[in-house]
Amino acid sequence: VGLHLKKIVSNQNFKLKSLFLVINKYEMNIQAEKIELVKMLLDTENPKIIESIKKIFKKAKTADFWDDLSVEQRNEIEKASREIENGEITDYESFMQKHR
Repeated sequence: VGLHLKKIVSNQNFKLKSLFLVINKYEMNIQAEKIELVKMLLDTENPKIIESIKKIFKKAKTADFWDDLSVEQRNEIEKASREIENGEITDYESFMQKHR
């Protein structure tokens, strides 16, 4: 039982580390996108663009992003969640080695 439990805990740690790597990579991409948007906003002199951006932010505060996703996007997210739960994951380094 001890070895089996140790394997489960080890597998869970691997899943968490892999999920962290995916989230971390996503966060880095988000930060780069935000910086690019800030640059574009600072460069614009068009008040309509600024007003449009304000409207987007106001709408986003009240809306759940899930509602804005297509059925295909929702299905992909749900599929990915099931794969993670089933241990069907690849760590970042292994993935990168295969795709370089």
